[in-house]
Amino acid sequence: MRISRGTAVFLLLFGVWSWIIWITFAKNLWASDQSWSVDGSPTAYFIVHAVLTVVSFVLGTIIGILGWRALRSTRSKERSSDDS
Repeated sequence: MRISRGTAVFLLLFGVWSWIIWITFAKNLWASDQSWSVDGSPTAYFIVHAVLTVVSFVLGTIIGILGWRALRSTRSKERSSDDS
């Protein structure tokens, strides 16, 4: 499967953007009053959103890696065609 350079850049930037957004969300989730019960244990709100955050980190990482690998592939193909 071939991915264009523009698509590769988009995937890479999406992965980076995902990390920036979800790190901010995780910090806000941790500081939220809704995240912790009176006795200090995590609430269902915290657990659900923590799972969503972890899944988003994983997917953002996978998408970013795919973009990075596709971008490297397009660069190496450009170099090999320049050498010919």
